Amino acid sequence: MILGGSSGLGLATAKKLARHGMNICIVHRNPRIQEEAILKEFNRIEQEGVKFKAFNSDAFKVEKREAIVQELQSILGGDQKIRTMVHSLAKGNLKSMVSDEKEVLQHQDFVLTIASMGISLYDWAKSIFEANLFADDARILSFTSEGTSRVWNGYAAVSAAKVTLEAITRNLAYEFAPYGIKANCIQAGVTDTASLRMIPGSEKIIKHTLKRNPNKRLTTPEDVSNAVYLLSKDEASWITGTVIPVDGGEHLI
Repeated sequence: MILGGSSGLGLATAKKLARHGMNICIVHRNPRIQEEAILKEFNRIEQEGVKFKAFNSDAFKVEKREAIVQELQSILGGDQKIRTMVHSLAKGNLKSMVSDEKEVLQHQDFVLTIASMGISLYDWAKSIFEANLFADDARILSFTSEGTSRVWNGYAAVSAAKVTLEAITRNLAYEFAPYGIKANCIQAGVTDTASLRMIPGSEKIIKHTLKRNPNKRLTTPEDVSNAVYLLSKDEASWITGTVIPVDGGEHLI
């Protein structure tokens, strides 16, 4: 199950897991103007010969989440369960704290961003758990960034949300361990996605990263999806409560 799987890291993950035989459920929110392009990507997933279900719905609304979980209970029946839940949701504010020209961050901007990109991980994990939809050896994975410890102009609210995401992940790993559920964050390196392009000064971030990264390239969505696949395997069952850099050594410098 991939929350936010119509583009970027989420879509790359869906494709990777489907290639390895995992049935895919994607929750996304996109306007009609993007529907044709997204359906082409979803068709590629179905061509892998796996079962596929997509919900174009607002993942942040309680009633929408409950409806999706209820429908999944019906689809999966009593025999099938969710092995891997991937949180790739992005909704927030990229405003500066101080500006003489532009609107600055307000209290409510932090509330919305932290709730959407951080607390929603717990909301979905809790709903799926209470519906008894997690497999015995389930994995909860989410995407964080180096912005939790470094500063970029306009990234304050998202940084706070990612810190929240990591804290919730550690506590999920601890409290849900008796139920066989593992939780980890992947700290992706700078990846050229639509989300990155929305950050003020993203071109400078890209140029700096190309100089800084030991491998002299950006991280790709496929690099990250490969890590999700590895963490979904049986052999990764003893890895939980961690933040794992997937960045080609970018964090070393």
